[in-house]
Amino acid sequence: MKIAVISDIHGNIEAFESILSLIAQRDVEAVYCLGDVVGYGGSPNECVELIRRMHIRTVAGNHDKAVTGELSIDDFSAAAKDAVLWTRSVMKQENISFLSRLPMSFIEHGAQFVHSSPDEPGDFRYLLSLGHALESFSAMTEQLCFIGHTHRPAIYCEDGTTGSVSPSVRTIVNVGSIGQPRDGDPRSCCVLFDTVSRDVEYLRADYDIAAAQAKILQAGLPSKLAMRLESGI
Repeated sequence: MKIAVISDIHGNIEAFESILSLIAQRDVEAVYCLGDVVGYGGSPNECVELIRRMHIRTVAGNHDKAVTGELSIDDFSAAAKDAVLWTRSVMKQENISFLSRLPMSFIEHGAQFVHSSPDEPGDFRYLLSLGHALESFSAMTEQLCFIGHTHRPAIYCEDGTTGSVSPSVRTIVNVGSIGQPRDGDPRSCCVLFDTVSRDVEYLRADYDIAAAQAKILQAGLPSKLAMRLESGI
């Protein structure tokens, strides 16, 4: 069985639809989302409604929790705070309710799915290096864990190797970001996972960046949130 694992859509419906179109060409049987469906982008309702319509199993991200009011935004950047407050003001109540019901993690296909890290997922800790990942392996109940949160695709193994999934040691796979990549590649990013062979493949998709930028600016959100989409940072 082949599944797709996506994360960090961040209200970018153009990027979301583009990557789903690419996924549809790859004989994928299920799609799972690692959270942050909203925040930063100008189409939060559209993104949540597409998740709901497609019955995509989803975990909660920190921006999702911030928009529902369950997480303080005191530690958010100024631009992120502005985006959360604007998103709250335009979100439909049924979409807020959907986000408020999202779990922090789940296990499926012999893998854990969580937004930030397998240890204390509600702390929304950033795993930006192998050193950070080494602090999390002991909390894993499965050999494989999929995460998002950093917007940077990466693979970390407990034996100290990186870049490919190990068949014998615990491994954390960061699937990258759909709506706001930060690895220098502006294309949307996600992962395909073969549940039998345990192979992981990254997919990248071009999308209409100008259209996504226009919605951010029309909403009166900080221009940096629009501009960074061009460079993927």
